[in-house]
Amino acid sequence: MSDFDADVVIVGAGVTGAMVARTLIANGGDKVRKVLVLEAGQDTGYGVEGYRSYLDNFYKTTAKVPNAPYPVNPDAPTANVLDLKPLNEVKYPQVEAGLVQCGPHQFLSDYAKAQGGTTLHWLGTTPRMLPNDFRMRSEYGVAVDWPITYHELRPYYERAEHEIGVSGDVDEQIYPNMGRDYWREGYVFPMQKIPQSYLDQNFQAGIEACGGLTVDVGGDFIDVELQSSPQGRNSIPNPRYRDVDGKPFVPVGMVGDPESGQRCEGNSACTPICPVQAKYNANKTFNAIPSDRIEIRTQCVASKVVIDSASGRVSEIEYKEYKTAASPEYELKKVRAKVFVLAAHAAENAKLLLMSDAANSSGEVGRNLMDHLCMLTWGLMPEEIGVYRGPGSTSGIPAFRDGSFRSEHASFRVELGNWGWSWPTVAPFSDVYNFVNGFTDTRGQHHEPLHGTALRETLTHHCTRQFRIAWELEQLPWADNRITIDPTNPDFTDPLGNPLPLIHYHFHEYTRAAAKVSKRINDELFAHIGIEDYTRYNDTDPGYFEYEGAGYTVNGAGHVVGTHRMGFTKNDSVVNRRQQSWDHENLYLVGCGNMATLGTSNPTLTASALAIWAADNILEDL
Repeated sequence: MSDFDADVVIVGAGVTGAMVARTLIANGGDKVRKVLVLEAGQDTGYGVEGYRSYLDNFYKTTAKVPNAPYPVNPDAPTANVLDLKPLNEVKYPQVEAGLVQCGPHQFLSDYAKAQGGTTLHWLGTTPRMLPNDFRMRSEYGVAVDWPITYHELRPYYERAEHEIGVSGDVDEQIYPNMGRDYWREGYVFPMQKIPQSYLDQNFQAGIEACGGLTVDVGGDFIDVELQSSPQGRNSIPNPRYRDVDGKPFVPVGMVGDPESGQRCEGNSACTPICPVQAKYNANKTFNAIPSDRIEIRTQCVASKVVIDSASGRVSEIEYKEYKTAASPEYELKKVRAKVFVLAAHAAENAKLLLMSDAANSSGEVGRNLMDHLCMLTWGLMPEEIGVYRGPGSTSGIPAFRDGSFRSEHASFRVELGNWGWSWPTVAPFSDVYNFVNGFTDTRGQHHEPLHGTALRETLTHHCTRQFRIAWELEQLPWADNRITIDPTNPDFTDPLGNPLPLIHYHFHEYTRAAAKVSKRINDELFAHIGIEDYTRYNDTDPGYFEYEGAGYTVNGAGHVVGTHRMGFTKNDSVVNRRQQSWDHENLYLVGCGNMATLGTSNPTLTASALAIWAADNILEDL
């Protein structure tokens, strides 16, 4: 490699960085002898003992939010949903741990900075996008089309499902407008589906007992039916599955102890942490790469993409290596390679490019920020439904993922939650507190303080009937939803002197209109099954908004998409269809930031498929 520190340098040791690294080394032969990865966070969880330290943090903390298990790291800060302020207390700009809220609405999601990235605390749901998600402008006259089609990406979806080890039943995945050739003929997932929960079965039985339910969405009459969800967690290997080399699937257990923790045990902690690593995380992919072919340097924060003015190529990346998270002291270093890949995160990739004045001839870097807005509804079922067990969700309602209504308002995916009211009300902990002390519930009913037998019986009757839905609303790529930086303001920089991402965020009418439609369908559904509705939205909630005379509250999904999207020309996008920078031929960007639209699917699988696509293209270049 002579003048180079590696053939390829990757910034970010999350899932897309892992996918690129493994693909390059597995398929590159002599083209790729060494890959170097720079990771801003720590490698605490890469071994068994380090992962157990995460678990210790999780067990001790009261608020089990996504970043609860992972150490606070001032030198690689990231937002925490606990930092979100009530609306009546917000004064923009609002500085949080890892970002700056600039309004007019609060950005409601966080992400993780550590080796393994946000797959350390993702839920693990892995649906593919739909064909029409790739052609929103052509089909519905909104947003943009992708420069690639679903069917071009389909083989990469299969490769990503293999790497993640997706569990599911292909025959049960029936989506609107998916087309006959959505799946390759004879294709099955690597592992059999995670069993649907008793709650799911009870819910579907309730719909069927009343003769089914059909709802009107913009003139489309849609049947409400529950389906199992594909998931990135270990179940039973599918005997019918064979990879591209004809081999069966072998699940991966814990990093550092692959014989342990192979199958989902239903620990009810997928978000923020799976105790036995049955759920996939990116460290499993890194662990499968021969150690003599890859070097991962943690606690190394990329600070500049250096461009050679004569050739326009990236010549090196500068980074700040800190010795300990307790100190802002660092050493400035640089690394050279033939090809560079930014795989940090949609927010972090954009921030680094803006810091470097790189890849931005279009002016699109940082723009088109998207997330799924999760509108929660909750109530009490007529009978016990077996809550607080199993993965966070095992089923959903995909019927509203596509339709002609998308020309008027957002589509949405419906996720059934297995963990009662834990998300909207912090149950069951809040229930114990409330019933012990006495309270007035969201329906205006007063409850006197309870103790002893009365307390136990009331909690049992109440908590075992808790039911929750998440209506995950699509957002479109609006240019004013964006990330910027202000490196001149010391209040907007981290301890290493790097600027924090400034988030400019707005809930546009296209998505707000879908909240109204979703709530109407939810009310029909609750009435149909006999669910006692306890949903209430308060005007102090961080994600509260009003639309046509009614108030709604949304939460973030952690699905941070956009900021360096792909496109047809360099005038309106940051990368081309190969995931390659229009401006710098040896610079590739990967991750959710490349996605031109969001659709309704959790984006990790799509980002993984695109990363494998990018790796294949890099090998062509090399």
